[in-house]
Amino acid sequence: MRSETPSGSSDDTAPGDGLVRAGAIVFIIGAVATLVTVAPLFLGTDPFPPVAYAVCMLMGVGFLVAGAGVLRSIGAQRRQARAVAQPR
Repeated sequence: MRSETPSGSSDDTAPGDGLVRAGAIVFIIGAVATLVTVAPLFLGTDPFPPVAYAVCMLMGVGFLVAGAGVLRSIGAQRRQARAVAQPR
């Protein structure tokens, strides 16, 4: 059972929640890098070095990390449901 803190938030975290949060942060960093590296193409300035474009790949990495967190959470919920459904 989840316990509520005085502020109303839950302190119970499921397996995979940390991966989803980390994936979201990495995805946002990659998205911002993508916007920054594409901006010179529209502004007519010199493009950034190739290393800047490599940082854009973090968007895909963040998506994969978050997806792994979702799959881990699904697995934990299935194991929990099986444990409850087993006759004793």
